[in-house]
Amino acid sequence: MVYRKKVKIKGQEYWYLFHTFREGNKFVKKAKYIGKELPSDIKYIEEEFLKEIKSPNIINIEKHFEKKVLTESEKLIESLHPLERKVLPCASLRNVEKIMEETGLAEVEVVRALQWLENKNILKQKKETKEIVELRPNGGKYKKEGLPEKRFLEVLDEPLAIKDIMSKAGLNKDELHFCLGYLKKNDLIEIGTEIKRLKKEKFSGAEDFLKSLPRTVSGLNEKEKKILHELKNRKDIVDINIRKKVEVVLTEIGKKISRENLNLNLIENLTPEILIKGSWKNKKFRRYDVSLNVPRIYPGKRHFVNQAIDYAKRVWMDMGFQEMEGPIINTSFWNFDALFTPQDHPARDLQDSIFLDRKGDIENKELMRKIKDMHENGAGISKGWQYRWDEKKAEKLVMRTHTTVLSARTIMGLKNKKGKFFAIGRNFRNEAVDWSHGFEFNQTEGIVVDPDANFRHLLGYLKEFFKKMGFPDARFRPAYFPYTEPSVEIDVYHPAHKRWIELGGAGIFRPEVVIPLLGKDIPVLAWGPGFDRIIMDYYDIHDIRELYKNDIKQLREIKMWMK
Repeated sequence: MVYRKKVKIKGQEYWYLFHTFREGNKFVKKAKYIGKELPSDIKYIEEEFLKEIKSPNIINIEKHFEKKVLTESEKLIESLHPLERKVLPCASLRNVEKIMEETGLAEVEVVRALQWLENKNILKQKKETKEIVELRPNGGKYKKEGLPEKRFLEVLDEPLAIKDIMSKAGLNKDELHFCLGYLKKNDLIEIGTEIKRLKKEKFSGAEDFLKSLPRTVSGLNEKEKKILHELKNRKDIVDINIRKKVEVVLTEIGKKISRENLNLNLIENLTPEILIKGSWKNKKFRRYDVSLNVPRIYPGKRHFVNQAIDYAKRVWMDMGFQEMEGPIINTSFWNFDALFTPQDHPARDLQDSIFLDRKGDIENKELMRKIKDMHENGAGISKGWQYRWDEKKAEKLVMRTHTTVLSARTIMGLKNKKGKFFAIGRNFRNEAVDWSHGFEFNQTEGIVVDPDANFRHLLGYLKEFFKKMGFPDARFRPAYFPYTEPSVEIDVYHPAHKRWIELGGAGIFRPEVVIPLLGKDIPVLAWGPGFDRIIMDYYDIHDIRELYKNDIKQLREIKMWMK
């Protein structure tokens, strides 16, 4: 019985007639395309379709694809890509450049085809890599005109001023400076009001070496290697380039196939157009070897550290926080003094912080006066630090040692004396780099300014954040920090390693910090745990340097941040 059916192909719908009948011990299905719209004479078309069932005009798809038993060579030929069919007859040329010239293909196409043919054991590639010493622009110039140091000495038949030497020897400023240093170092000249030659030197070894280029590094003797080392350290004279040579050799099966007819009319891809027009009839499809290894595809993605940072930012914003931003380079006033860190504190030593060799301006003189008074006398609320505060020390520029400097700047700019803010930023300290320390690190900072805020709120915010970062268990230990009181150290429990990990500190800003910045003593909850240690565990990284070494293999294979 004939039945109609709409078939959807790549978003387009087409009408077909189908008829299934028994042939021997199996069922055969036949089909006929009738168009995008159902014809008005569909009944007549169905009757004609039934009459045509035994006609050869309607192809039995199963029989169409029945093939004779092929030899391995014939199967291999049917599996060749169009590029392979072009390259294989020319493989006897043995050289990539000659194959490119003969086929008219680009280098990348030839190289790709050769690799596919090698995967099929049709040919072998003998690859050889050589280091070639070649001339650069100045090297070509000196090969013709002579080395500048030789020309410098040749004009010194009598003592000359530097200006005269430059003119006579044809030297530019760079060449002159090199010659003065090099010739003086080798006791060939004496420098005074005029330059005097002490002895002659031909420099024939270096010039002969330049004239012999290009050459392979492996073919140089010890003397020539020493000359190469000296010339490499000079500007644009020589360079070592890697040259790869590929020689193509056909295997036995490759020799046999290359003599066969490779111009088969095969269908490469099955498309809706081919199906609709029926152009697949009486043609063969190219064979595909699904067992062949294919290159792994690495999709583009953000750096894994940035993925984690983006997630953490969303966590804070979901909790109602606004992001703080600010400069990496700050005056010591903002980085230390505004946070009630005394000017003789060890953190302000060159051994711990990275200072610049210049100073910045403290524009808000009224704020500076308040902070100076707080440091020296406590401004009537404490004893302060009992020392003479130095404005020049406060003006020294320093690379941000913690994101808490952003908190100080934000509090200073608050108008309504209330708000929740966070930052995730990079900081810098003068530390020896090893597996657990770096001179730069990420920190997640947060403050809550609220007259009703208390210590329990502080612990609650931190527990919620670490829970969403994958650490449901957090504990807090009493600690000391110069600008918070009370203060705590934050530990989270690692469920896999079954141990507590220390992540950083938190507390409530002391009045000595808040009053100069805000004008009154309002509770300010504050925290600043290190962020790198949180993500190292997720990515199973045990050396902090691996976070930023930008190893391409690591960047491709490391897992996505999924929380």
